[in-house]
Amino acid sequence: MSFVPAQTTRPNGGKSDENFRYDKNAKSFPTRKELPQVEGTPPGAAWFWGPDDYIGRLNLLTDERIKAASKFIKSGTLVPLNLPLDMPLVPAFGREPFEHEIKTLVPGMSYDDKYKLNTQSGTQFDGFRHFAHLPSQTFYNGTKEADIVGPNANLKCSIHHWAEHGIAGRGVFLDYWAYAKAQGTTYDPFDHYAIPHSELVACGKAQGIDIRPESQGGDILPGDILLIRSGWKETYDTKKPEERKVAALREEVPGPHDGQRWAGISQEEANVDWIHDCYFAAVGGDSVTFEAWPSLKEDYYLHEYLLACWGVPNGEMWDLERLSEACKEQNQFIFFLTSSPNNCHYGVSTHANAMAII
Repeated sequence: MSFVPAQTTRPNGGKSDENFRYDKNAKSFPTRKELPQVEGTPPGAAWFWGPDDYIGRLNLLTDERIKAASKFIKSGTLVPLNLPLDMPLVPAFGREPFEHEIKTLVPGMSYDDKYKLNTQSGTQFDGFRHFAHLPSQTFYNGTKEADIVGPNANLKCSIHHWAEHGIAGRGVFLDYWAYAKAQGTTYDPFDHYAIPHSELVACGKAQGIDIRPESQGGDILPGDILLIRSGWKETYDTKKPEERKVAALREEVPGPHDGQRWAGISQEEANVDWIHDCYFAAVGGDSVTFEAWPSLKEDYYLHEYLLACWGVPNGEMWDLERLSEACKEQNQFIFFLTSSPNNCHYGVSTHANAMAII
């Protein structure tokens, strides 16, 4: 993927308009192929919520959509989606393990907690400061490294913007791990495995969901929150502690020879188009990386599109085991979902603090 600024165009052609903005209440939006390109932005960027926008597609979580999503609460079953803060005990990508200490205020009477943690371990969302469009080293909506660290650091793309808005909406769950096992497909989520778009389509069909956007005749609505189970948590539970440690400490090497190797959805164009055109408010999964890691066939990562180009929160290491059981038992894979981002000024990412209500 190369950084080649393009002229500003309207989605349907016509006159250039550098002030073009999305209406968050619209019923449909430009497809990826129709995206207007604005001079000075990365190819494929969709920064059309305003110059000071730092919540991206969370803009789609409007009052109307949240109210409509609440109608998918049928049984009222609560399903927490968060791993323990100390899981995995040895985090991947060189991240610090969780540390917990109890502070005594008054012996026998009062105690506090002291946490030391990396928000990228445990169930979390990548924030927009986490991963740039690599060729241009640009983060969402024109944010640069100097905005994040150094003497001129400011609040552009700070995670507190998410906290002030909140996250709640219609969750859509694709239990790919269960589908793959039913089809006799075997793979190790602790190694590279790229889930193709065709398999996600088939998985959705098996669950009674047409995963195309509503504008193309499918069941996905703007502002939906996508969750995909790829089997990481179930596999983690079957591995011995030393096996988990060895996998987490594999050598990090930028590019296709990276020793960090994890299952997730493929970077193929069909998946890029699908995620964009569905206008998900956020995506997430049980995998360490959501997308297959590393990217082997493409010269880009989905992280670039999701975080830097489109402003889509990217969730990783969500606990989807109980959700899998509950959705299967109730034959319901669409539900109400909430998440409470950490209200941290200058923050990069956040624990998800997420709950499904079926």
